[in-house]
Amino acid sequence: MQEPFETTPDENRIVYVKTVDVSDLPSEVQGKIEGLEQLYAVHDSDGQQLALVADRKLAFRLARQNDYAPVPVH
Repeated sequence: MQEPFETTPDENRIVYVKTVDVSDLPSEVQGKIEGLEQLYAVHDSDGQQLALVADRKLAFRLARQNDYAPVPVH
């Protein structure tokens, strides 16, 4: 799943990748996820979630493809 991020030229180009427990997601989202206990969220510097993906490598690749510099959150 890949959707382009909308950006402006003066925007901060750092995004944060963190793990998200599926059990912490809203029930309507949980119902669409099968066989996974964790997902990876990509957030901008204001904390807004930009993407939610199943694979850590995909989260980093998605950020880079959209000219963002991904940083892991521990």
